[in-house]
Amino acid sequence: MNSDVVSKTRRELLGASALAFSCAIIGVPAMTTTAVAADYKKNPFTLVYAGAITKNEPGKVNIHPVTYKLNGLDIVANVYTPANYDPQNTYPAIVVAHPNGGVKEQVAGLYAQHLAEQGYITIAMDAAYQGGSAGEPRSTDKPQFRIEDIHGAADFITQYPGVDSARLGLLGICGGGGYSLSAAKSDKRFKSIATLSMFNSGRVRRNGFEDSQLDSIQERLRQASEARAQEKAGGEVLYSGDADMTDEQIAALPFDMYRQGYEYYWRTHAHPGSTFKYTTSSLLDLMRWDATDQIELIDQPLLMIAGSKADSLYMTEDAFPKATGTTDKELFKIEGATHIETYWVPEYVDAALGKLKPFYARTL
Repeated sequence: MNSDVVSKTRRELLGASALAFSCAIIGVPAMTTTAVAADYKKNPFTLVYAGAITKNEPGKVNIHPVTYKLNGLDIVANVYTPANYDPQNTYPAIVVAHPNGGVKEQVAGLYAQHLAEQGYITIAMDAAYQGGSAGEPRSTDKPQFRIEDIHGAADFITQYPGVDSARLGLLGICGGGGYSLSAAKSDKRFKSIATLSMFNSGRVRRNGFEDSQLDSIQERLRQASEARAQEKAGGEVLYSGDADMTDEQIAALPFDMYRQGYEYYWRTHAHPGSTFKYTTSSLLDLMRWDATDQIELIDQPLLMIAGSKADSLYMTEDAFPKATGTTDKELFKIEGATHIETYWVPEYVDAALGKLKPFYARTL
């Protein structure tokens, strides 16, 4: 593929996929509530969320950066241990899967820390090929890899000192929520599953946000196929979701999730490991996948949480009734919250935790 064609393809993919970016998709910086910037450089663990741990202290929740192998790749993660943690005791544990484009230092870490405050050992890991974890090409975003990340985190945390492997829970946020649904279908080590602002990456990559790109599916598949062919022939790795839009293009984005996502990921909670882009060839895997495929295999307790004003709410409302394999399930809407606001706005985080705490206490 010559340079003119490459440039044209990149422009087409950027334009055609503007409505199909992930939860980390950019938009106009226009949050309804002003966030206080969190500078990763000022935190020794590079955490960017409000109230993040800055040092480990006896008797308090502590954070433990770890690295483990998954299919030959080094995966980096943060393990949070409860106050007065004693490895000779036993504790329930929760795996927390981050949003598309996100890293463990952002919202996944926020919820992992809060759950550790409730007595759980929690783990938030960077997906393989993303963040601080290994894997090439960088920013590969394939469902099978993201699902394997969740299985791998379970492998690691169930061997962690003090963890009761019979009391393992799962929390998936945004894209991590869709992948958590898929992982939990077969991985019965997870005794209960919760999602927050679930994002069905396959459906959005295939159909566009709010199913707005149904007429371009075949063309986008052809572009992804060409991108894979070029990549495998040793050519340039093409990316979709590049955050290089002009202010005017950003302002034209129609959805709250994109506008507020821009401010969250680029301004108030920015982290160098977090990126919007993903390899265009990943679309071959994403577009034929769906978070709700065989969701009836989930027979564990299921809690799905989303903001009542989230423009991504339709994905949770679509998935929930399809989870027919469990009778222990609840869909909870946080009144007034948009998708991104469930990541950081204190009253909405508190509302989510207000459901997560009794759910895990009962099921784990």
